[in-house]
Amino acid sequence: MTGTLFLCATPIGNRGDITARTVETLREADLIAAEDTRHSRGLMEYLGVETPLTSYHEHNKYEKGEELVSRLLAGENIALITDAGTPAISDPGEVLVNLCHQAGVPVTSLPGPCALITALTLSGMPARRFVFEGFLPMEGKERREVLESLKKEARTIILYEAPHRLKRTLAELKDALGEKRQLALCRELTKIHEEVLRMSLAEACEMAAASEPRGEYVLVVEGRPPAEAEAERAGRFAQLTPQEHLQHYLDQGLDKKAAMKQMAQDLGVPKREIYDSLLN
Repeated sequence: MTGTLFLCATPIGNRGDITARTVETLREADLIAAEDTRHSRGLMEYLGVETPLTSYHEHNKYEKGEELVSRLLAGENIALITDAGTPAISDPGEVLVNLCHQAGVPVTSLPGPCALITALTLSGMPARRFVFEGFLPMEGKERREVLESLKKEARTIILYEAPHRLKRTLAELKDALGEKRQLALCRELTKIHEEVLRMSLAEACEMAAASEPRGEYVLVVEGRPPAEAEAERAGRFAQLTPQEHLQHYLDQGLDKKAAMKQMAQDLGVPKREIYDSLLN
């Protein structure tokens, strides 16, 4: 009979945040796959869990993943944990979950701590729609492309960042999104020195430059304000003649009446003004 892979969320700071169901699952599993066994052993000792540990991390996720799937197919139940938070979120666990689905191994997730959700709820930023980018790509073209895509992102943006890279990331976000864009800088979540600071990107850059960042950070960044998008659209279409502007929408399949209505919205003017400009 095939075993089950259990995704077990572990505390992101305060050990008291682990659920009773997770503790029970860790105790009853045949094996615990951990990102760093040295780190996780301390938590297991605190919880009184004696289940054997094995390492599963970024550098062995494919080879070890296949080994773990074989053990699951043989009937073992395996609990997957990360150093902190929910497995498979910015974590090699997503590879193991995919391998399990391909092999027909049951997977279940035990809800629990997750840094991005904790930070979002603390930030005061709009939470109905958000996008999670995790850690930005380290270098080169991919990093530039992600930053460029965020310029037009209207949803709240959530990023993870290490302290030694915080200054660079804040500076690049300021250049890409503008110095007035608001963010919540969240660090040491659920710990004694938990801190959530609301400020502009310009203020965040100044603060980071004046001190040495410490602790793991979650950045919750305001999405692109509607007024900013509207101003850009108005500026773009203001460079066209009324006839060129009209043709832009006719080419998209709108009839003349709908096109003129859209033109008025683009420029923030009454429809009558659009009609007059076309006649002239």
